[in-house]
Amino acid sequence: MDFGHTWHGKRILGDGKTWRGFFGGVGTGIVIGLILLAIGHFLGSPEFLNYGSFPQNIGIIVCLAAGSLLGDMVGAFIKRRLGIPRGQKAPILDQYDFMAGALLLTLLFFPSWILSTYVEGNAIAALITLLVLVPLLHRVVNIIGFKMGVKNEPW
Repeated sequence: MDFGHTWHGKRILGDGKTWRGFFGGVGTGIVIGLILLAIGHFLGSPEFLNYGSFPQNIGIIVCLAAGSLLGDMVGAFIKRRLGIPRGQKAPILDQYDFMAGALLLTLLFFPSWILSTYVEGNAIAALITLLVLVPLLHRVVNIIGFKMGVKNEPW
């Protein structure tokens, strides 16, 4: 994605970030979001993933998917600045960069949804749950990807 360019003598993102991966990841996130919305609709459960109106549903799904990949890119940028080679562990950063990107981009375009879903009242429990479960899910998914031969490292 960085076309081999450097900044202060270090690659901006590195070879691990590609346009194909970015658009593939965003597209996959959108498709999974739409599938989950469809499941909720067919189950007749209005509160299941209820993001509001249909256009708002689409907007939130796009923001979550694109923000996730943008957060991952910011994480790669930070890792390059710290001199951490591609594929090496960066605890905390590796587990939360994509989640921070997804929440921040969605907060930018849908602040009331983020606040009502993750901050106000008892909704803070959902944010705490994410903060606890994300590292665990991140590890499990990476191990699966490694065993499938899709990832070079299990982290």
